Amino acid sequence: MTTSDQASKSQTHHAGPSPFVMATYARQNLVFERGEGSWLITPENQRFLDFAGGVAVNALGHAHPRMVAALSEQAGKVWHTSNLYRIAGQERLAERLCAHSFAERAFFCNSGAEACEGVIKLVRRYHFANGAPERYRIITFEGAFHGRTLATISATGNAKYLEGFGPPVEGFDHVALGDVAAVEAAIGPETAGIMIEPVQGEGGVRVIPGDFLKALRALCDKHGLLLAFDEVQSGMGRTGRLFAHEWAGVVPDVMAVAKGIGGGFPTGAFLATAEAAKGMTAGTHGSTFGGNPLAAAVGNVVLDVLLEPGFLENVEQAGLRLKQGLARIKDEHAGLVEEVRGAGLLTGIRLKPPAGDVVAACAAEGLLTVGAGDNVLRMLPPLNVLDPEIGEALDMLSRALARVGGSS
Repeated sequence: MTTSDQASKSQTHHAGPSPFVMATYARQNLVFERGEGSWLITPENQRFLDFAGGVAVNALGHAHPRMVAALSEQAGKVWHTSNLYRIAGQERLAERLCAHSFAERAFFCNSGAEACEGVIKLVRRYHFANGAPERYRIITFEGAFHGRTLATISATGNAKYLEGFGPPVEGFDHVALGDVAAVEAAIGPETAGIMIEPVQGEGGVRVIPGDFLKALRALCDKHGLLLAFDEVQSGMGRTGRLFAHEWAGVVPDVMAVAKGIGGGFPTGAFLATAEAAKGMTAGTHGSTFGGNPLAAAVGNVVLDVLLEPGFLENVEQAGLRLKQGLARIKDEHAGLVEEVRGAGLLTGIRLKPPAGDVVAACAAEGLLTVGAGDNVLRMLPPLNVLDPEIGEALDMLSRALARVGGSS
């Protein structure tokens, strides 16, 4: 192939997804050129109300001026140095996250899967540091989703994600959600910890009852285990508290966060008490990009906004308005909607028709949503979504359901 042929090939525009990108996603045939707040805009100037939020990532919407300014300012200074050196913004972000949570230590990475992988390593390493290397097994729950690495799909235990990747990583025991007796029965001499999402996002927007989380805390204390929360989707203000577990009044030993922490810039972290993190010594874990100057600059601005007086209360109120509107839609479309679920602005509806059909119908109305397990449609708007936008989204959803109902 000549150089001109290669150039021509690389410049080809495709009516559908590019054949050069691995087909691991069932992508909608949409391309967005820019965003403004809660809206995404195509090159043809079509506007879509974004209640997918990059899958709970765009905490402050699109092109937030303070985020743009912070990233632009940092880009003019230094982008990346690696973690061979101190990073001032990272240290500031770590200190602030610890000050506003149970944690005393933070490790920065780039994604939720990496954060959960780090949690798994920390839990195992803690017992190694205590002279009990045989304690490495972690109890996880049906319906969970902890990421796409080999260890995290093994922790998830979903056959759909495990298929074709060889034997699962050893060391995970999967238990029915909500069954305290089954959890205690699964605890043995090799058990190191319990890992759970306070709200299962990918698994179907299931809010875990506070009493169950409290029971897990008690079991961990009784058996010398670490309690790990995966707040990749539910954390960073998504439910109206900085972290969803705060609603239950339960304190974990270690927690994974990502998605909203960077507001769209790839950022993740796991936070832990000093005691839980004591095994994570020099050389035991690392990340080339994690917490680099760009990520830290954006993360600090996101935290600035989330911690402003009244912001999280507004998220809670917006979540209530959204949930009330979804309850009304359930009544209006009783033949299509089975249940309204969620907390704050992590909200969903369990459907009777295939969720994918409703997601497509919403897009045809100009509303972006995202599916989840258990045939659930998720609505994950920016945390600073406006009241009129919630109303508009509900109207679009109602029309989409009518469209699906009329064709079924």
